[in-house]
Amino acid sequence: MSDADDRPIIQEARLWQDERWTARVIKNEDDEGWAVAMTLAGESEPALVGPWTMGRDKKNPKPLDVNAFNTLVKTASEVLRRHEQQLHAQLHQSLRVHVGEQVLEVCLDIVPDELEPYALLSARAPGEDEVLAQVKVRPNYKLSRASATAWVEGGFQRPA
Repeated sequence: MSDADDRPIIQEARLWQDERWTARVIKNEDDEGWAVAMTLAGESEPALVGPWTMGRDKKNPKPLDVNAFNTLVKTASEVLRRHEQQLHAQLHQSLRVHVGEQVLEVCLDIVPDELEPYALLSARAPGEDEVLAQVKVRPNYKLSRASATAWVEGGFQRPA
């Protein structure tokens, strides 16, 4: 049984929680209004914080309900998905180069190790799984068409 299975289902005016998400309506410190924070189970920081609607009395927040919670879950999940896509794009780059008659896909995969980060520069034929060459490079190596072509033309030697 996972920790998520142990989480109680809470459905209160300012706090809703299911197995994965917690929505908490909080006072907006920047103004007179309210905000809602969406936090994924196991995370210390919210994935999403946004404005929340005032209630009819114009003083207190509108209570959370099932429709609002479902919309917030969808929005927070999309924020996390975009963040993961952005991180993936930063850590994994690839491009195709033409060297003579050969077309190769050159990839740079950054390994963000806390102690010794590095990157792997690799080459393969487009659509193939077999790696033709791979070398370890600095994590700040700049992959460009020129650098990839030079690496291939240089016999896949580790760049300086």
